[in-house]
Amino acid sequence: MAHAFVGTAELLQLGDGNISDIKVSQLLEETPFLKIISAIVASNDTSHEWLKKTTAPTAGARAINDGLENTKAAYTKVTQALKLFDAGFDLDLGLLTTKNGEALMRREAMDHLIAAFVAVEKQIFYGTGNLAAGFAGFANETSVDALADTGGVINATGSTADTASSVWAVRVGEDAVSVVYGLNGRIEVKPSYQTIRAGSSTGNYDVMRTPILFYAGVQVATSLDLARIVNLTAQTGKGLTDSLLGDLIALFPSGRGPTHLVMNRRSLKQLRASRTATNPTGAPAPFPVEAFGVPIVVTDSILSTEAIMT
Repeated sequence: MAHAFVGTAELLQLGDGNISDIKVSQLLEETPFLKIISAIVASNDTSHEWLKKTTAPTAGARAINDGLENTKAAYTKVTQALKLFDAGFDLDLGLLTTKNGEALMRREAMDHLIAAFVAVEKQIFYGTGNLAAGFAGFANETSVDALADTGGVINATGSTADTASSVWAVRVGEDAVSVVYGLNGRIEVKPSYQTIRAGSSTGNYDVMRTPILFYAGVQVATSLDLARIVNLTAQTGKGLTDSLLGDLIALFPSGRGPTHLVMNRRSLKQLRASRTATNPTGAPAPFPVEAFGVPIVVTDSILSTEAIMT
C-alpha cells in the first residue's frame, strides 16, 4: 500500500486577492518530490525545533533478586531557522488596464509561486550549497556529506569532475523527513500596491507590486531517515544499478526503511539500461517506477553537475 501523508497541497493556505482561486496543487507540477513529501507546520513562525534521538536505551532479561543497569535514551534538541521565500512580482500598470489584466495578474502569480517552490525543492537537496541565504538541506547533514560516512553514503566511484549526481533514499513522514512551513502554514499574499520603477532605458513607469511571502525549511528527524548514492557519472560502469540501490536500502534499519528513492532523469535512464542488459528476453526494460518495492520519484532538482565527493 502506498504511503499517504499530509502534503504541501493540503497544508499550505494561499492568501486572498486576485489569485485566491489558485490551488496549491497546481503549483507543484514541476516539483515531484515536494509534491509527495510530508508537510508540517513549524513550531514557531520562522523557526522549527525537534528532538533528534542519538542513543537508544537498553533493556533485557534479569534474574530474580538481581537488577539491570538503568539507561536512558539520549536526544539532541535541533533548532532550524526557516528561510523566507519571496514570490512577489511587479506588473506594468499599463498592462493591468487592459481587459486581460486580471488574467495576467493570476498567471504572473502562478509563475512566481512555481519558481519559488522549485527553489524550495532544490534547497531541500542541496541546502546552503544551492542558496547560501536558504535553509540547511540534505547535503548539509553530517551523516551524508563525506565518503567516510559509510552508514549513510554509497560510493558509485565515478571520477569525472563536476559531472556527478546523487540518488537519495528518504524516509518520508512527520516523524522522519518533512518539509516545514512557517507562519502557521500560510502563503502571505499582501494587497497589491502602486509604486514606481526605473525604466529599462530612460525615465520611470508605474507598476502594481504584489508581495507573496512564505517561510520554509526541512526536518530530518534522525540520521537513520536519509542515505545517498554519490559519484554517479556518465562514465561506463559508474551509473545507477539495482545493486547500488540494494546497498543503499540496506543502510536502513529493518522496520524503518526508506519510503522513496529520489533521482534525476539521467539516473533513471541508467537504471533502465542496466535492467535491459540483464533482461532474459532481450527486450528493452520499461522506465522503472520502483526498486525492491520502494517507489521512485524523478526530479530535475537533482543535478548531474555535482562535484565528486571525496
